[in-house]
Amino acid sequence: MDTAEQDVVGLVEYAGGRLTDRMEGLSDDEWAWQPITGDAEVTVRWRLDHVVEVLTASRNREWLGLAPSTGPTPGTPATAAEALAGLDTAIGVFLAAATEVGDSASEPMGAVAGPYAESTKRSFVLHVADELIHHGAEAALLRDLYAARP
Repeated sequence: MDTAEQDVVGLVEYAGGRLTDRMEGLSDDEWAWQPITGDAEVTVRWRLDHVVEVLTASRNREWLGLAPSTGPTPGTPATAAEALAGLDTAIGVFLAAATEVGDSASEPMGAVAGPYAESTKRSFVLHVADELIHHGAEAALLRDLYAARP
């Protein structure tokens, strides 16, 4: 039987895989396309950059009570291919942290999390999963809009 922690890690893994599958073949034009001229936040690029930032934030390991990461973190991508490679790395970074939490997932994060001190580590992992899921869905929609443009 799976534990709640295994279910949460499975959710992050599934959502990450779904996003990377959906972004497969992303072109530089799609990545940078602005359906609202002059609004760089309404792009696949912004969505993927934000997901990578959320997944690799230093606070993640700190708030989860884990040692700082010594692994690679993605830099600022110059192309869609670099963005997708960074996304893969970021998903791996967060999956490692979510897995490492293990049995302590039901514990509160503590003072390090400020106003969220009483929230559990599991709830924080779920918050990050929500960011991955909803921004991933937005990126997928932007790809659909790009494909349907006149």
